[in-house]
Amino acid sequence: MSTARIIPHDPKATSELWASAPTGEKPAKVGTTRVFYNTPPQQLTALSSLGDGFEKKTGSAKREVVRKAVGSAVKAVKAIDGVKDVKIDASLDPHAAAVAAHLAQYSFTLKTSPTPSRFDPNLKEPIPEKLNLSPEQSSEEWNRGVVYAESQNFARTLMELPANIVTPTAFTERVKSAFAGIDNIEIFVRDEAWAEEKGMRTFLSVTHGTAEPAKLLEIHYKGAPSKDDKPVAFVGKGITFDSGGISLKPSAAMKLMRGDMGGAASVVAATLAIAKLKLPVNLVTITPLTENLPGPSATKPGDIIYAMNGKTVEVDNTDAEGRLVLADAIYYASSEYKPHTLIDVATLTGAIDIALGDLYSGVFTTSDKLWDELRIAGETEFDRFWRMPLDEDYGPQIYSSNADLCNTGGRPAGSCTAALFLKAFVEGIDGDEPSLKWAHIDIAGTMEVTRPTPYLEKGMTGRSVRGLIEYVRNLQ
Repeated sequence: MSTARIIPHDPKATSELWASAPTGEKPAKVGTTRVFYNTPPQQLTALSSLGDGFEKKTGSAKREVVRKAVGSAVKAVKAIDGVKDVKIDASLDPHAAAVAAHLAQYSFTLKTSPTPSRFDPNLKEPIPEKLNLSPEQSSEEWNRGVVYAESQNFARTLMELPANIVTPTAFTERVKSAFAGIDNIEIFVRDEAWAEEKGMRTFLSVTHGTAEPAKLLEIHYKGAPSKDDKPVAFVGKGITFDSGGISLKPSAAMKLMRGDMGGAASVVAATLAIAKLKLPVNLVTITPLTENLPGPSATKPGDIIYAMNGKTVEVDNTDAEGRLVLADAIYYASSEYKPHTLIDVATLTGAIDIALGDLYSGVFTTSDKLWDELRIAGETEFDRFWRMPLDEDYGPQIYSSNADLCNTGGRPAGSCTAALFLKAFVEGIDGDEPSLKWAHIDIAGTMEVTRPTPYLEKGMTGRSVRGLIEYVRNLQ
């Protein structure tokens, strides 16, 4: 069998194939997939259930059912040896079908057998995906969905690769390679000397324990009709490995911290899609990149640092390093480029995982309008967000040290105090008529799925990528 056909199927509809298989009294659940061989000869057909009551579903709920059905069928087909070309009936929702198909096909491994890994950094020539996926009905919506999914998969790869392969320097090289040949893009890689000259002392404080050179990556996309239009700014936390520094983490599951640059991976991947889709916006994306390790020169608990904006910061816990690298990057982005909107994304706090699990990314924002825009984008892509409190009443937890700010406020409301810390470094949000809308997205809970879903395998997720792309697309 070299070819396959995937059909999302309403179990209430008439189908000779579906009827030929054993059925229970209830309609099959969403994603239940039945594979039929030689239909016609040398082709298999995979029917994937849309579940009970599909005809009553609308909007985001209907799109997610399509994603689950198509994703489940792609997973079933990719497990069958010999299948190469797969046609998908995408008529119900071409964008959702494309997203699900390409996310479901992705599976990360560096194993060398039974076949070489597509992710081997030493490959001379790229190895293609196992399946060639295409729609039975070609459309711009399908093509756009492919870009959304492939960008999310790019973020997943950056997050999955171990820290000895994706160092700060290697991260910038991979990003430059991914953006090669794309129009209206400028990329700048800043070094530690540049950061020192700018006064990025909270960022640099995290770099002291590692021998790997820190980098600050800037990507400028000029897609608006006027190159002078105010940009959107993305800032992403880029800790390529987080041991906790002097405040060393427990060893159990520490390898997960290879994904602590998930914020950087997400904003870079979203920028890649925005540029490929030629969306009419100007965008500045900034990612401070470093490892956080213990060492003879590492920052110590109790150290006080003068940040780029002049505020003093006491480091109570060196494992709360993400907000330190973000503080200077956010201030730099907001003061240097004067964006109309700034969104930072970070695997920032374990507290958000406790609060929301792996279903919703937490959003803290000063703008009701920006929250509505993110909520709608997240619901459309099922890359869901939940608004969290950004309240000055939490302030005493981080304002009561010997410095202007303390980088931790204790266990209570840990994600809220982290967001409040970042707020102190955003220029343009104060006053009755703020010039900037700001949101902080904490993806520490959604960075990984611990059990497979219909269109995601277990592992790093690349979450917030599709939500960010959709948010920018809706600005048109």
